Amino acid sequence: MKIVTILGARPQFIKAGTVSREIAKYDEIEEVIVHTGQHYDANMSDVFFYEMHIPKPNYFLDINGLGHGAMTGQMLEKIEEVLLKEKPDWVMVYGDTNSTLAGSLAASKLHIKIAHIEAGLRSFNMKMPEEINRILVDRISTILFCPTDTAIENLTNEGYDDLDIKVVKSGDVMQDGAMFYKDLSVKPNCEIAENYILCTIHRAENTDDEQRLREIFEALNEIAKEKQIILPLHPRTKKIIADLGIDVAALTIIEPIGYLEMVWLITNCDMVMTDSGGLQKEAFFFEKPCITLRDETEWVELVDNGFNVLVGANKEKIISTYMNQQFNSDFNIDLYGMGQASKMIVEQLIK
Repeated sequence: MKIVTILGARPQFIKAGTVSREIAKYDEIEEVIVHTGQHYDANMSDVFFYEMHIPKPNYFLDINGLGHGAMTGQMLEKIEEVLLKEKPDWVMVYGDTNSTLAGSLAASKLHIKIAHIEAGLRSFNMKMPEEINRILVDRISTILFCPTDTAIENLTNEGYDDLDIKVVKSGDVMQDGAMFYKDLSVKPNCEIAENYILCTIHRAENTDDEQRLREIFEALNEIAKEKQIILPLHPRTKKIIADLGIDVAALTIIEPIGYLEMVWLITNCDMVMTDSGGLQKEAFFFEKPCITLRDETEWVELVDNGFNVLVGANKEKIISTYMNQQFNSDFNIDLYGMGQASKMIVEQLIK
């Protein structure tokens, strides 16, 4: 069996690395990895692949820095060339990026079976490009690997029970990865107090909205009076904050860090505050309460079970949620497959 895996962003490589390590256990499976280059990442050097135990891509397409249409179109063309050359049995895609969509479209037109990992997720916000990508990829896939019961329910509500598409609850490969990388984690080179909050802010809905950004940072500054807040900040977000004159003096601002350093910070923090989708889950994997600086989340089971609270960008709500801290502390619940997702996915493909 030959599988071509399409990837375009560093988080996708980390997730795919987990499945690739499982695939490597089977002599009868060959995996060819295609990196579209969608998200240019200076951290993704040879050292990155070595330290993360991830196989290096067989193809690098170097398509980035373009609008949605140009980027997806160029990816579609280049991926099709790879598929015609490699003639795989399966194309495997992850999540909801333009790379995911382009890979799926190319495979579909060539009548190659598609496996979509992280299928069935919905934010129900059609203004998000990711939401459009998710819906389209699910519909043209052959098998959908869903991380949660909620994802299965979403597909059922959309009529997938009546379609010739196999739906499997696989669990979440991110939990497999978190368990694998915990032992490899590295302490970042910054001043860290004994008790601290890990915070990340990067979503455009927050960074591109001055009112939301100001409310979030006013709340963070208030909380930072009693507990250190460590905030790895992307240069773009840092520039926006500087241009707006937003005060961040009370916060510990650090440069963007690698995944192994991030795992260390999650493992050792008291709490996570974020607008990231992935970090919400990682907080759960490492048994940390999470305050989510968004109005909605794809990971509703974390909210429903009391591990995560949605606060939007409301200063008073952020502060009161932190002060009250009414979180569920019993993390002994199987929401994401308990680290067996990759095994399930590979076994299903062999079937």
